[in-house]
Amino acid sequence: MKMSVFMSEEKLVSEAIDTLMDRLGAVEANRFLSLPKKKRMESVKRHQLWQSRLEKDQFLGSIFGEQS
Repeated sequence: MKMSVFMSEEKLVSEAIDTLMDRLGAVEANRFLSLPKKKRMESVKRHQLWQSRLEKDQFLGSIFGEQS
């Protein structure tokens, strides 16, 4: 069994950028690296939004099964 050795973060970044440049070219690699990150919604707000759209009877029925 081959032992895995982690490369340093500097080496990892360098290898990743080299790979992007080789595969995508300079323009597309730069475009990829410049993509904006989507801002995550804070978990409580996300949960409150989910709850506001929730249909209670349908939700509970899907969990516990329709009861007569």
